[in-house]
Amino acid sequence: MKLFQLNLLLAGGWCALFGIFDLGHFVSGFLLAFAALSLSSPMYGQTAYFKRVLLAARLAAYFLYELTVSSLQVAWDVITPTHRSRPAIVAVPLDIEEPIQITVLANLISLTPGSLSLDVSPDGKTLYVHEMFAEDPDETRRRIKTGFERLVWEAMQ
Repeated sequence: MKLFQLNLLLAGGWCALFGIFDLGHFVSGFLLAFAALSLSSPMYGQTAYFKRVLLAARLAAYFLYELTVSSLQVAWDVITPTHRSRPAIVAVPLDIEEPIQITVLANLISLTPGSLSLDVSPDGKTLYVHEMFAEDPDETRRRIKTGFERLVWEAMQ
């Protein structure tokens, strides 16, 4: 049995133990099972599961941070009389090449308020992004490449 499946099974068992099947209990069971499995990792040999889960959690935490900051920025721009938005379409050269990684990156950008992935070039080397606050296109490119793109690549390599 793969470690991820075992982790899910143990998390489900944690919910069954308490008789409460909700997201909070499942997440706490998943974390507890992850800790138990990582302590017993020498039994499983060499595996990248634990590193991948932590990298995926780091990507999720970064997304939640960006979601919060951009939501506040967009809300502030909407409710104040002066508008600070400087919309622009920015071409972001991509280092990632896998279609699934590009799809995840584009979706994370689109889910962040104030930005929208428009298209990927036919050769898959450039992502076109509409940014609501793109005063400096180079800074927008740098932020996407060092943030979302790097974390997507690390989590999905």
